[in-house]
Amino acid sequence: MLVDGKWVANWQPVQAKDAEGGFVRQQSTFRNWITPDGASGFKAEAGRYHLYVALICPWASRTLIARKLKGLEQAISVSVVNPALTDQGWRFGGYPGSTPDHLHNATYMHEIYTRADPHMSGRATVPVLWDKHTDTLVNNESADIVRMLNSGFGNLASGPDLYPEALRPEIDALNDAIYPALNNGVYRAGFATTQTAYEAAFADVFTTLDSLEQRLSDNRPYLHGDQFTETDIRAFVTLIRFDAAYHGLFKTNLRRIADYPNLQAYMLRILNLLGIRDTVSIDHIKRGYYSIKTLNPLGLVPVGPALEWDKRD
Repeated sequence: MLVDGKWVANWQPVQAKDAEGGFVRQQSTFRNWITPDGASGFKAEAGRYHLYVALICPWASRTLIARKLKGLEQAISVSVVNPALTDQGWRFGGYPGSTPDHLHNATYMHEIYTRADPHMSGRATVPVLWDKHTDTLVNNESADIVRMLNSGFGNLASGPDLYPEALRPEIDALNDAIYPALNNGVYRAGFATTQTAYEAAFADVFTTLDSLEQRLSDNRPYLHGDQFTETDIRAFVTLIRFDAAYHGLFKTNLRRIADYPNLQAYMLRILNLLGIRDTVSIDHIKRGYYSIKTLNPLGLVPVGPALEWDKRD
């Protein structure tokens, strides 16, 4: 990780834990905002911004999906890191589907962070939204970036409103329920350092999956009814990774998503929305998660599971 702008130790998935040995996620540190008029200091302009992402990462995939659905692919360029985590974290290039750093020719993601803040301390995470004009990091919080892509780009964007005003209280409430128990719950299970912490996270994951299965039992197409929202993006990015990575590597193995008929159908419904499949690479997902040395020291990547919907790269 970075300490005062210097890389000082090999990458580790767990940087902090609570009193019970539970995984504690690092907070995002860059929280600037893009607005149509630029009053925030960052004006929405075609070609000005760049996304750094990893196809393995559910948080980064949220932003790729929002970029796709909002029609911003021509306005915002993208670099994709190598799926395998190295001792210095995310690396650019060297694997099919990954790219060089198109802006700065960096080797590692942490070089992007220290370019923005020479005294940066912490992990160099993705996604990152970068401003080419001022050559600095705008935001590295996926929830913020999704909302910026939804409403911060004004007439440059199109597509569905992912955060409609009438549904905001319901969206916020379900987001707040899904994040700790499912989105981060699988990580809390996978990176737990005690049996107690693992079992608590495990229970949260399957209680939430059971609840979502029941919620979808009335044949609603999406979690809030007929309208696709940012909550569906949040749920989808975890569901699509579950059977290929979390079920085995993170030991959340009570059931698969394939064992939930409503959730499986819901996941496939989203996967088949225009362009969403292009943001999913099971190859990157498996290569990335199974490169985590603390969980898989030999780095062997499983051949399975067989996923009928998987579009092979």
